Amino acid sequence: MSADKLFLGSETGNAAYREAMQRATEAVIGHFADTDEPYSGKSPDALAEQFEEPIIPETGTDLDTAIDEVATKVLPHSVGTSNARCAAHLQCPPMIPGLAAEAMLTATNQSLDSFDQAPAATVLEQEVISALCELFDLPDAADGVFTSGGTQSNFQALLLARDKYCSQQFGRDVQASGLPLEAESLRILCSEEAHFTGEQAAHHLGLGEDAVVTAPTDEKRRMDPDALDAVLAGVETNGAEPFALVGTAGTTDFGSIDPLDALADRAAEHDLWFHVDAAYGGALALSDDYDSLLAGIARADSIAVDFHKLFYQPISCGAFLLREGADFEWMARNSAYLNPEAHDEAGVPNLVAKSVQTTRRFDALKPYVAFRALGREGVAELVESTLALADGAASLIGDADDFELVHEPTLNAVVFRYRPRTDMSDRAVSRLNAAIREQLLQDGRAIVARTEVSGVTSLKFTLLNPTATLDDVATILDVVRDCGMATTQEQEVVA
Repeated sequence: MSADKLFLGSETGNAAYREAMQRATEAVIGHFADTDEPYSGKSPDALAEQFEEPIIPETGTDLDTAIDEVATKVLPHSVGTSNARCAAHLQCPPMIPGLAAEAMLTATNQSLDSFDQAPAATVLEQEVISALCELFDLPDAADGVFTSGGTQSNFQALLLARDKYCSQQFGRDVQASGLPLEAESLRILCSEEAHFTGEQAAHHLGLGEDAVVTAPTDEKRRMDPDALDAVLAGVETNGAEPFALVGTAGTTDFGSIDPLDALADRAAEHDLWFHVDAAYGGALALSDDYDSLLAGIARADSIAVDFHKLFYQPISCGAFLLREGADFEWMARNSAYLNPEAHDEAGVPNLVAKSVQTTRRFDALKPYVAFRALGREGVAELVESTLALADGAASLIGDADDFELVHEPTLNAVVFRYRPRTDMSDRAVSRLNAAIREQLLQDGRAIVARTEVSGVTSLKFTLLNPTATLDDVATILDVVRDCGMATTQEQEVVA
């Protein structure tokens, strides 16, 4: 292809872009029109066989052929996140306003590491961050930055918490001089149901995963404040120094929300940085009916929130919110070619100093377009419909003789097991449910997740799809039941 057909800006390039986007769009729509199942069931080896020809040929073909190859080799074997029987992970169906925004942001290719690379994008991100801080009732001094998601947001929270603590308690500038010897004593507190990224961040921050101390949860899988008191007492008695407390607003397996107000009290009492991982449940802030579940989140020092979950935006899209925007000083830096100090003095926006990334996408455009198109109430209705669906699913499971509900849902995660006989041992139930999950993925009729609860393999619906109905859930349960009956017969024959 000639250069004038490869880039926007000329009449030829603009026409080529329009044609390519139309062809890609038709390929995507064709994929959804051609299949009713959420996955083809192809194995990794079978998928790899499609790509045996040189991935980088000496001579290219043309763009139409390349798009058509994707349409035949990739799209038919991709997970159908918009399919009502795709109910495994926190992988939402992306809403069309977000897809439109994605097309615009990729085509303009703004880079948020300096104002002159992304003027309007920089200002709009700041405005969206300000609106989010208001949504979570953070004070006027709050600030934030867009991230790739909860993993990055959680890491950034603990990075700032660590460096601030080391400066104030040990007189050490970690950014300049590295960790002090006392860093071996630093501890992070969270619940036993907290996301693994707390331990991951501790590793990446040079503290080691052993720096993370977990507190037991109550019968609703929420951090138990009384148990936390005992854990804190033990940590301090042993000479360790807790510096951060992480509350979770929406655990991955159960959607449980820690008692954030009570945790904020403990954080204040022990002078801990209080971070709330609301990557999953943060969208409840939109809802007049459910926002009370987040009571206490406004007292957080920092918040992680994802838009590629219950805000229905394409991956990746998250935000890190900071109660005191001045705390970004613990990671800020200036570079002469990018964000010189003179720019700071002149009031030029400087987002790169708030991020662990340099080159960064204009992801703020996606929630902006969604909010402008639907409004707060419109997005809230989508969220609320899935929570109602989860309650209905729990009732279906609870009423069935061959299923058992493991946990009443808080958000839209429903954990359950197929147990056709009450006298089955937990070991047999684990084997059966693990086999069911694998069989479902292989035949492609439904995609559900698996987890372990008290050592027993369980199945999980993550019902993020606002277009799914209780009939769809009943269909998935029928598919699970069919797989379970077939697997039980096979296991009995083998035995």
